[in-house]
Amino acid sequence: MTKMTIAEVNALSPEDFVARFGFLFEHSPWVVEGVAYDRPFEDSEAMHSAVVRELLSAPQTRILDVIRSHPRLADKAAIATGLTKESAFEQASAGLDSLTAEEFERFSTLNAAYDEKFGFPFIIAVRTAGGKVGILKAMKERVENAPDVERRNALNEVVKIVWLRLQDVVRGEFE
Repeated sequence: MTKMTIAEVNALSPEDFVARFGFLFEHSPWVVEGVAYDRPFEDSEAMHSAVVRELLSAPQTRILDVIRSHPRLADKAAIATGLTKESAFEQASAGLDSLTAEEFERFSTLNAAYDEKFGFPFIIAVRTAGGKVGILKAMKERVENAPDVERRNALNEVVKIVWLRLQDVVRGEFE
């Protein structure tokens, strides 16, 4: 995907803006749609702030829907039904597409425990999580959290993921 300048982003029609950036939030283009008329953005940081504000101003049920729209990490069922290309890239970047049988079992067990306790999948910005080892460590630690703490953690990770995805497609001022 070719990177755009913020000027090019601001010049898009609202429809093209949503088509281009709807992927930022997993299966939730409504967040980006909500800021399509808030442009022009000064820079990618301003755009990120706008989409995060849009998400956080939504009813809690919609925010939870965004969290629940994320796939389980290293989950064969999610892979079989089709990850978004962004999720597939992100999981592969952490080696989650090439787990040993033992690693897969550890992920499966922790995914199940996490889902059962919180009612949504474990979310982490895998590109900054320290690979499989870092992700497993975080899963083991976070499954012990209280539900309200973990919901905040999941939301913070969504915000990080959106920032990383945005940086993949919007050129910085000095690039």
